[in-house]
Amino acid sequence: MPTEDGAGPDLRHHGDAEVRDDGSALVDLAVNVRAGTPPDWLRERIAASLTGLAAYPDGRAARAAVAARHGVGADRVLLTSGAAEAFVLLARALKVRRPVVVHPQFTEPEAALRDAGHTVDRVLLRAEDGFRLDPAAVPEEADLVVIGNPTNPTSVLHPAATIARLARPGRTLVVDEAFMDAVPGEREALAGRTDVPGLVVLRSLTKTWGLAGLRIGYVLAARETVAELARAQPLWPVSTPALAAAQACVTPRALAEAAHAADRIAADRAHLVAGLSAFAARGVRVAEPAEGPFVLVRMADAAGVRRRLRDLGYAVRRGDTFPGLGADWVRMAVRDRATTDGLLRALASALPGPSGPPTGRHPD
Repeated sequence: MPTEDGAGPDLRHHGDAEVRDDGSALVDLAVNVRAGTPPDWLRERIAASLTGLAAYPDGRAARAAVAARHGVGADRVLLTSGAAEAFVLLARALKVRRPVVVHPQFTEPEAALRDAGHTVDRVLLRAEDGFRLDPAAVPEEADLVVIGNPTNPTSVLHPAATIARLARPGRTLVVDEAFMDAVPGEREALAGRTDVPGLVVLRSLTKTWGLAGLRIGYVLAARETVAELARAQPLWPVSTPALAAAQACVTPRALAEAAHAADRIAADRAHLVAGLSAFAARGVRVAEPAEGPFVLVRMADAAGVRRRLRDLGYAVRRGDTFPGLGADWVRMAVRDRATTDGLLRALASALPGPSGPPTGRHPD
């Protein structure tokens, strides 16, 4: 889908568009929010906060809790209305001359930069290289670099040491770790690091905890950067219920539950990848190794397959709105095995060529 000026992919297209209106009854594999959330204990904490709605929000306790979770001072934390707000703040508040976005990745950072009047350069990672980062591909003169880890939509987990090689004096290095808590052990995380110059890490609590409708995320950065971003925020940018959620989601209990969910996602993802790989003879290719709660899949007639899957009751995310991808890509969220098995049966009918179950062995 082109932009309004016809210049390229629609950077404002997101997975939720697949399940609005006539897609509301579909099985949702287009949005990366974890299914079955928020849990009861979190809903109760949020509901309990409603008695305090007459007062203006006070984010100090939530900010301190997030800081303690990452082992940094509270002056290195900025709470935001979802990670998406942080991209807008970075684009508007920081004085940059040559921003670079590493693609394919979440498109909102580039959209926010362009809306703020910046000319954005792209570094396109290639499928032939497994969408792996080569730090040398980023122009030396870039003074703002944005990369996701694990990256949406490729599901690539870049080594922290490789990303850290992008840091330079005078450069802001923005790492979107919105899905890092879905990685077992959060390996390769940079959140909490204070030894990487110019590092800004963004985290979201909406994906793992099912809070997309509440909007809560945060920034971890040097205190000077946090102060600069805070000056660009409106008064009371995070609501009292969202602050309650932030505080609840960084408790030891919540972190243990998130770690357990990450292990389950890894097992469910392996089941999905194995099932998709069984369609290799029909032209299906999974970008591997996948490390996020979603997988990127290449196939012939992906747009037609996506439409036929909708007719069969399943929504998947189109890939052609991500710079660096084309019309032959789709993204699929990791779901439980029963949901995945239903998707695979539908895919057998939706793919071009002879219908029927995939050949090859499918894991139990």
